[in-house]
Amino acid sequence: MKENQNLIDKLKSSLRLFTNKKTKKGASITLQVTWNLALLFIILIVLGGSFAGGVGAGYFASLVKEEKIRPYESMKKDIYNYEETSELYFADNVYLGKLRTDLEREEVKLEDVSDYIINAVIATEDEYFYEHDGVVPKAIMRAIFQEVTNSSVQTGGSTLTQQLIKNQLLTNEVSFERKAKEILLALRLEKFFDKKEILEAYLNVSTFGRNSSGRNIAGVQAAAKGIFGVSAKDLNLPQAAFIAGLPQSPFGYTPYTQKGELKSTEGIEPGLSRMQTVLKRMFDDGRIDQKQYDEAIAYDITKDFIPRVESTVETYPYLTFEIEKRAVEVMSLQLAKNDGYDEQDLKDDNELQNEYTILADRNLRQNGYQIHTTINKNIYDAMQDAKDSYEYYGSDKVEMVEDPETGEMKEVIEPVQLGAILIENSTGKILSFVGGRDYEIEQLNHATYAKRPNGSTMKPLVVYAPAMELGVLAPGSVIPDVPVYLNPAKPDVPYPTNYDKRYSGLVSARHALKMSYNVPAMLTYKMIMNERPAQYLEKMGFTSVIESDYANPSLSLGGITNGVTVEENVNAFGTFANGGNFVDSYLIDKIVDSSGNIVYQHESVPVEVFSPQTAFLTIDMMRDVINSGTGNSLKSRLKFSSDWAGKTGTGQDLKDTWFVAVNPNVSFGIWTGYDTPKPLELRYKGIHHSPRTILLWAHLMNAAYDVAPEVVDPEEQFKMPGGIVRRSYCAASGLLPTEACSNAGLVESDWFNAKFVPTGSDNSFANGKYVQIGDNRYLALDSTPDEFTSSGVLLSPTLFETKYGIPIKDPTALIPNLERWGNLLVAESKLEENGKTPATISISGSHSTMTWGKHPEGDVIGYRIYEKTENGAKKIGIVSAGGTLSYTVPNGEFYVTAVDIAGKESAPSNIYKVGSPPEKEVEDNVPPETEKPKDPPGDGGNTNPGNENSNGNDQGNDTEQPPADGNND
Repeated sequence: MKENQNLIDKLKSSLRLFTNKKTKKGASITLQVTWNLALLFIILIVLGGSFAGGVGAGYFASLVKEEKIRPYESMKKDIYNYEETSELYFADNVYLGKLRTDLEREEVKLEDVSDYIINAVIATEDEYFYEHDGVVPKAIMRAIFQEVTNSSVQTGGSTLTQQLIKNQLLTNEVSFERKAKEILLALRLEKFFDKKEILEAYLNVSTFGRNSSGRNIAGVQAAAKGIFGVSAKDLNLPQAAFIAGLPQSPFGYTPYTQKGELKSTEGIEPGLSRMQTVLKRMFDDGRIDQKQYDEAIAYDITKDFIPRVESTVETYPYLTFEIEKRAVEVMSLQLAKNDGYDEQDLKDDNELQNEYTILADRNLRQNGYQIHTTINKNIYDAMQDAKDSYEYYGSDKVEMVEDPETGEMKEVIEPVQLGAILIENSTGKILSFVGGRDYEIEQLNHATYAKRPNGSTMKPLVVYAPAMELGVLAPGSVIPDVPVYLNPAKPDVPYPTNYDKRYSGLVSARHALKMSYNVPAMLTYKMIMNERPAQYLEKMGFTSVIESDYANPSLSLGGITNGVTVEENVNAFGTFANGGNFVDSYLIDKIVDSSGNIVYQHESVPVEVFSPQTAFLTIDMMRDVINSGTGNSLKSRLKFSSDWAGKTGTGQDLKDTWFVAVNPNVSFGIWTGYDTPKPLELRYKGIHHSPRTILLWAHLMNAAYDVAPEVVDPEEQFKMPGGIVRRSYCAASGLLPTEACSNAGLVESDWFNAKFVPTGSDNSFANGKYVQIGDNRYLALDSTPDEFTSSGVLLSPTLFETKYGIPIKDPTALIPNLERWGNLLVAESKLEENGKTPATISISGSHSTMTWGKHPEGDVIGYRIYEKTENGAKKIGIVSAGGTLSYTVPNGEFYVTAVDIAGKESAPSNIYKVGSPPEKEVEDNVPPETEKPKDPPGDGGNTNPGNENSNGNDQGNDTEQPPADGNND
């Protein structure tokens, strides 16, 4: 109690200290000093702040002084100028995939984005987005403080608007200058754009790591599809939270590796933790309630990650790269045209071409185009499966190649490669192709890029069709298929030769093409070479023809210097199906921009190459190739019947094989060979190389028929145009039939262009007399004795030697080895007579057989056998000069004379005696002029028996032996 009283007294004493006069005065002074000091401090703070603000403002102004005031249109263009991946389409608007690019993006409108993702992004990246005018001052001060103090916790100070400015208008440079410009531009952007526009742009710009194909992605639409397989509008809350968390560390939080495979549990964990952070901020910001938050936290997001999806380039490598290449080509030309250039300008200026190629490539990869192609997805897919299941390509071969890095030689295994293409005739649309066996083995597109000699598939293109167009050939024209010598370097070696090294004599152009004979093709080509038939190839889209090809006869056999692509070769065949008009093939149908505007649309422009009559006649000849020629195995291989016309082809040394065929709707052709040219196997698994190629062609076409019969099997057939007539011709000349041709049974008929029907007949082909000496026949002279001649149908080689400008060394080779040609005889050049009477010959013999040697004079055509009689001599037989020079006689005395082509007869030979002469000469059957002996004709007409040669062996005296028949025909 006492202690309490003491405490009260002390308090009272203290209070009196503040209330006495002296104390009051001191307190007043202290207060004044304190106030003055506070006021001074406030003034200093205001002045300092003003100064600092002025300095800061000045510094800020100095940082942005180079930044020009950007107008609305400029900012709009830059803000929305984000790369958007272009899309690829098959024909008929069937989606194919994305164009290959470093960053895959797909634009999306804000109304097509889930509210979950919008709320998640705002709660995570900019909670005051709807309140601020582009910047949040306290956030900026906080960020500056953290930067100055080097704080380990960085909360960021950029609004969505600032992030958009940084991504689209500025760089990622870390500097105060860049930050100052960012703030200035953010404030200006907010004046031009509303919040929805800014948010939409941000959602399309931000990067979100990788998708399930391992591709880098940007924009919420690409993220939603690439991670969860849904559109942005269909994202649920946990999915939206996961995506919203990615921009802070896109590649740290992404669930996929560079190969598109899911990361391990540990690798996915950072992304899951970030998702939980986003959900917490959404809850704290009131954008989701407790129930939504709890359900989202408990949600197993990993089950929504889609498995690895092959990229477009992985699924369709040959097709994707081909589309890219062609899209760049058409877009570069389109951009050049917009600037006033044309296609020729680009061809003439490589630098200009390169410039527009770069612009086009950048354009296509950044601006979200829709690239529509002509490829029929069903046929394309079916053909890829078919080429994988084919079993008869041939064996792989080893090739030694130099390693570009080490320079050492190494073994490379090369399979037989394949290139095939299917083109719609009337439009030029490429409906399908096969670029190769396996893209991983060889990236070269063998259908559109690889150039190889096209073998005998060249014959219709540069030989037969041009020759018919020029009026020098018709299907019934007759061409010699005989040994010729057209290689100046080796004048004694037959060139060209046929594949089987055999010859067929006189053949029609139709038959020569059907059986793919080389000699008739080159002879025809040489006949028209001055007309530069290679120009027809250029009209039909061949881009590899060079000037030396124009003067090269081997072009007729496919020996083009730089080769030809499968596409160009097949495309040219479509000219015949189009009635002689070439329609260039194409793959890019149209290109549409992101606003739906068509920026490119292909237009087919036919080029007249051949007349409709030439085109039809060529088609009709190529029908025979399939019906009964080198392609006759096709029909048994196909599942369906169509009006096909085609041509086989084999490269030199069997390094390439081809087969191209057309029907009224499509052209389809294939090539097989090794990438490093080397011979294919003549036989593989029991199948010859040519039937293997046809079998592969049919295998691919059957696959196309299974999925699109209406495309590859049209009901109509090739229609014959006007101006085609059927006429008879002589199969031995190709001209109008003569009586002799008719008598020989060699009249045939075929289709002709009415403008070029034959009007004359072959005068060298006629009935006549000939002399045969051994295997050779010679035209008889008027004075040639009839006894040495025969009658027949004669063919002179002069017609063909003159027409084709070549000597025919073996005229007998002109006659085909066919039964119906048996009555036809070749008359070589006339046997020149030397103007002298043949010299006397000497005979010998054994028993009843006389023999003598070949007469030394070349104009001797035969020998007469005479028997001496009481009245002189009588002729009992003849022997041809080319026969056996002997004669069997009965008992008696005999001699022989030589007779030349002009009918002159030598003096008698020495007398040859056999036994004793018969008692009485029997001459009942002797013609009147031989009943009386007479001197044999000859110089002076003297009878000079010469030296008698008696054979003492008497034989057959009791029996008269008739003279032997001396005609050795």
